[in-house]
Amino acid sequence: MGDHSTIEWTEATWNPVTGCDTVSPGCDHCYARTLAARLKAMGQARYQADGDPVTSGPGFRVTLQPDQLDLPNHWAKPRMIFVNSMSDLFHKDVPDAYVADVFGVIARNQRHTFQALTKRHGRMRSLLRSDEFIAAVARRSGVQEWPLRNLWLGVSAEDQARADLRLGHLLDTPAWVRWVSLEPLLGPVRLGDADQDALNDGGLNWVVVGGESGAGHRPIDPRWAADLRDECVDAGVPFFFKQWGGIRPKSGGRLLDGRTWDELPLAAAAH
Repeated sequence: MGDHSTIEWTEATWNPVTGCDTVSPGCDHCYARTLAARLKAMGQARYQADGDPVTSGPGFRVTLQPDQLDLPNHWAKPRMIFVNSMSDLFHKDVPDAYVADVFGVIARNQRHTFQALTKRHGRMRSLLRSDEFIAAVARRSGVQEWPLRNLWLGVSAEDQARADLRLGHLLDTPAWVRWVSLEPLLGPVRLGDADQDALNDGGLNWVVVGGESGAGHRPIDPRWAADLRDECVDAGVPFFFKQWGGIRPKSGGRLLDGRTWDELPLAAAAH
C-alpha cells in the first residue's frame, strides 16, 4: 500500500495512518473501507483492527502505522505522493503530535510533492493555523517555512452543501496549493458564487471531478461535470476529470466531451 498508484492524478500512495469513519453521504461506498475488509480477510497485518460497524467496518479502525513514516525518505526519485489514501490525516483519533510527525516528513522531503485530502476541514484549519503545531513541525524537520511549498492541501466534497462548508475552511487555511476533489459527485456544484468565489479569488488552484464506482454506485449527471469544467476553464483554474465511474472505476471511461482533462496546478511544472 505504498508505492505505485493507479489513481490517475498521483504516482504513489503513502499511508502512515489507516482506517476511517463515515462523515457524509460521499462516504457511503468508500473504496478504502471495502478494500480494508478484503485485506483483513486476506490476513494483511495492517488491517486486522475492526472499526465501528456503523461508521467504519472490518479492518478499518483508525490505526497509526509509525513504521511507515519514513517511507518517502527512501524514494530517491521525485514523485507525486497521495497522503493517506486509506484514511484521513485529520481524523480526531490521530493525535496532533502524530500529524506533526507526518508534516515533518513532508517538510524534509522537498523533492517530492505531497497531496492531502480531508473531510475534516475544521480540524485541518485549526491545526495548520496553530503556532504550536507549526513550531512542532519545524522542530521535527528543521524547516522553518510555512506553509510547506511541496504540499497540495485539499478537501473532498460530494454536493453543494459540503463544498460550501469545506471550501470555506480550506480557503482560510495556509497552503501554497489548494484543491478540491468532487468525487463522488452526487449533485450539481458551483464553485464561483457571489458569497464565496473559490475560483476567481485565486484561492483554489485545482479541481478534480469524478463519478462513483462499485456495487450500488450513484450515477453522475454529465451536465454536472461539464458545468464544473466550464467554470474552471472560464476562471483559468486547472481541471482534472478522473472518471465517470460504474461497477468498476474505469467502467465509464474518462472522456468528457470527447477528450480527457488531465490539467494540473502550475506548481506541478517544477515537479
